[in-house]
Amino acid sequence: MARERMDFDVIIIGAGPSGLSAAIRLAQLGQQLNVALSICVLDKGAEVGSHILSGAVLEPRALNELIPDWQQKNAPINTPVIKDEFNLLTEKKSYQLPTPPQMHNSGNYIISLGKLCRWLAEQAESLGVNIFSSFAATDILYEDDRVVGVITGDKGVDRTGQPTSRYQPGMELFAKQTFFAEGCRGSLTKKLIEKFHLREGKDPQTYGLGIKELWEIPEELHQPGLVSHSIGWPLDNATYGGSFVYHFEKNLIEIGFIVGLDYQNPFMNPYEEFQRFKSHPSICRLLEKGKRLAYGARSLNEGGYQSIPKLSFAGGLLIGCAAGFLNVPKIKGIHNAMKSGMVAAESVFSLLKEEQISECESYPDNMQKSWVWKELYEARNLRPAFTYGLWPGLIYAAIDTYIFRGKAPWTFHNHADHLQLKKAADCKKIDYPKHDNKVTFDLLTSLYLANVQYEENQPYHLKLANRQVAIDVNYKLYDSPEKRYCPAGVYEIIFTPENTPRLMINGGNCIHCKACDIKDPTQNITWTPSEGGSGPTYEMM
Repeated sequence: MARERMDFDVIIIGAGPSGLSAAIRLAQLGQQLNVALSICVLDKGAEVGSHILSGAVLEPRALNELIPDWQQKNAPINTPVIKDEFNLLTEKKSYQLPTPPQMHNSGNYIISLGKLCRWLAEQAESLGVNIFSSFAATDILYEDDRVVGVITGDKGVDRTGQPTSRYQPGMELFAKQTFFAEGCRGSLTKKLIEKFHLREGKDPQTYGLGIKELWEIPEELHQPGLVSHSIGWPLDNATYGGSFVYHFEKNLIEIGFIVGLDYQNPFMNPYEEFQRFKSHPSICRLLEKGKRLAYGARSLNEGGYQSIPKLSFAGGLLIGCAAGFLNVPKIKGIHNAMKSGMVAAESVFSLLKEEQISECESYPDNMQKSWVWKELYEARNLRPAFTYGLWPGLIYAAIDTYIFRGKAPWTFHNHADHLQLKKAADCKKIDYPKHDNKVTFDLLTSLYLANVQYEENQPYHLKLANRQVAIDVNYKLYDSPEKRYCPAGVYEIIFTPENTPRLMINGGNCIHCKACDIKDPTQNITWTPSEGGSGPTYEMM
């Protein structure tokens, strides 16, 4: 097929905080040195921010470096953190614990990351950066084992792969350097890691699934600037996870629940654990007279320092959460993602004058010299310590923080999440309570608030390598855990008239969390980008 071709100096895949920061820094360098650069940012969402979901508390360190006058430029950062809380929950009680040093938020801000990304996009465009929303990068262009660009997905194709009346072929976009800023578990990043063996000698990445809601609550219950985290109930002591409640803007709270995707019981349902959490007396009192405004979910990297892959290869770089720069003990990654994009831009700038596309070997070195590397190194043992359970994890965290100060002479290792599930026959079923439709809700009611939009007849973007494996392994051995770990009701088991089980995939429900790509026990499910512009439409998540 003949595709339209466009050429750029740099292509950036993903308009999140890392991709936009890289674009801004490149444009700044070009202006400072009077070098004309063509920079293209692709984003699969209908608009910048529509696929962005995060807590989010922002540590402004990287933003201060990138745009020192962000306050004068009216960045949507208006709620400074006033108070931190760290609580241990039992079924009916809440016990306040000392807030760990890593979780102190003095000088930080509660934000909507989607709003911040839209503002960053405005700053980038004012510097001459081209930003194309609704364009999903679906494949990589190579020449002699060098990345030379990407192909964007076709639009207007029906479920059988045939062009419709609105057919528009994807484009071939070529660049001297391509930055992959796809976020957690990016589809192209997965291919690059495999092709260039980028995880060789590194630990597997490990993940969490974050589920979030936005609520408007009565003014008398709202405490602007309060950051509250909790551990404990409703999770058992063997399962890693916790919650956040952030009070920001006018009478709004962000409330979320994170479950480590290395959990073992296939009957666990992260969405239902979140609903149970909201029924806790300390949380229910906030919500019972409030109004729920939005819902969404997203996977996040939890592997940290020991799971960071090789960052560069011929023609391209990994930045942001595509590489895995989240600091789990801090519960923050935006500042690290932004800094990685800035370092990548500064590292690659001199190569853009060369005709030959080469590997930017200085980028990994420069990242190791940055404050991101130091921060992640000191935090490296805290998440894997919880593999041994809640209480051993807390005890080790205290020892590592107050005695070793992050410089223990050992490094714990991470494991692959999809290998951790036990067989259904070896686990106890979990009986989740009925929803009250005031504070807790059924999944499809929640999904409506994610504003999911797909063409009814577009191709399936969730791929099964072997449909029979979904029955012979997942259904028979694990009671189809995809029915429960998916926070959008994509997967269900139906029965044929002959009473034969079959996995049905409701792709039009998908909110791009990518939990299925991560947690499937045989890695039989692959998430790929849907048609550009489809999926959830988040506004303030």
